[in-house]
Amino acid sequence: MFPADHAKGVLYMTLDRPDNKQYRELYTSPAAIEAAKNGQPMPSGTVITLVQYAAKLDASGNPEKGADGRFIKNNLIGYTVMEKRTGWGTEYPDTMRNGEWEYQAFKADRTPNTAAKLEACFNCHKPIDASKDFLFSYDRMKAAAR
Repeated sequence: MFPADHAKGVLYMTLDRPDNKQYRELYTSPAAIEAAKNGQPMPSGTVITLVQYAAKLDASGNPEKGADGRFIKNNLIGYTVMEKRTGWGTEYPDTMRNGEWEYQAFKADRTPNTAAKLEACFNCHKPIDASKDFLFSYDRMKAAAR
């Protein structure tokens, strides 16, 4: 199910992706930020929403940058969502499992992106230390404003 209230959470990180010419925003709950600040794993029920925008491109096809030196976000592309629930993930082999996380991708219209290869999410996050709950952005959560 699409996390319709994600933008009411904490915007704890923005990211420019030169490799795919995207501007990204990451949202989560205050409880998740608090857990990271205390060096704890994310609580059950945590949802992390990554919002993907195409970067505004110049005439040569390169991302334009604003006065802050960051990509200028353009049209919404889609969403990638991680959700953690107690007991989730047991159906995955240990070589793929990311604790109790599940992943889902959504199109810009908030419908599930059935073409998304969710195995790639598991494989990409798997090498992240379990003490950081398989999150690339755990340290950014720790540093986020409350």
